[in-house]
Amino acid sequence: MGTKIVPVTITRKPSSKKQRALEILNRLKRLYPDATCSLNYSTPVQLLVATILSAQCTDERVNKVTPALFTRFPDAASLANADLAELEELVRSTGFYRNKAKNIQAACRMIVTEFDSVVPKEMAQLLRLPGVARKTANVVLAHAYGINAGVTVDTHVKRLSNHLGLTKHTDPVQIEQDLMKLLPQADWENWSIRLIYHGRAICKARSPLCVACELADLCPDANKPTAVG
Repeated sequence: MGTKIVPVTITRKPSSKKQRALEILNRLKRLYPDATCSLNYSTPVQLLVATILSAQCTDERVNKVTPALFTRFPDAASLANADLAELEELVRSTGFYRNKAKNIQAACRMIVTEFDSVVPKEMAQLLRLPGVARKTANVVLAHAYGINAGVTVDTHVKRLSNHLGLTKHTDPVQIEQDLMKLLPQADWENWSIRLIYHGRAICKARSPLCVACELADLCPDANKPTAVG
């Protein structure tokens, strides 16, 4: 038998940063069609709490903590009135647990007293809650309410967006502004989720698998030593 020849489709490289971003988005959609928020939750307040806990912690670890947490304190009112020491103990394994517990309780107290126990649907109101910055607010708005108010920028999105040459900034807010200009609003959140999946599977911080990366031809850092980090 002769050698099997696999046809290779040659495509013209996108000429602008925006075109490149859209091509990356299309490939990410193809690579991770079922990508979704990996935090487990049943209500907007539970998503808010889980996202606060995910800071400097893996979603896998958060998902091990939240079943017991939400069984004991299922809503904003119960979290607002929780014994702080008990709350700290329940979230201890997520790291920075004292600060996280304090912020969760303070945020839930504000939700109860100022928002009738309902997590607000507006960015400005969410940012008033203790422990909530744009990353957390974007996650809550997108997944609890279907509102794409911005691009969630976590460590994976920050790192990969720089490697892919879509931003030169290191500040998450500035990175978010750059990405919002390049991507359709309807795709702001699914961009983040799929880029996170790609960061976990292929473009790993310590050992990026550039040889197996389907974005390599679009990535200025592909196969460079500087791609690590």
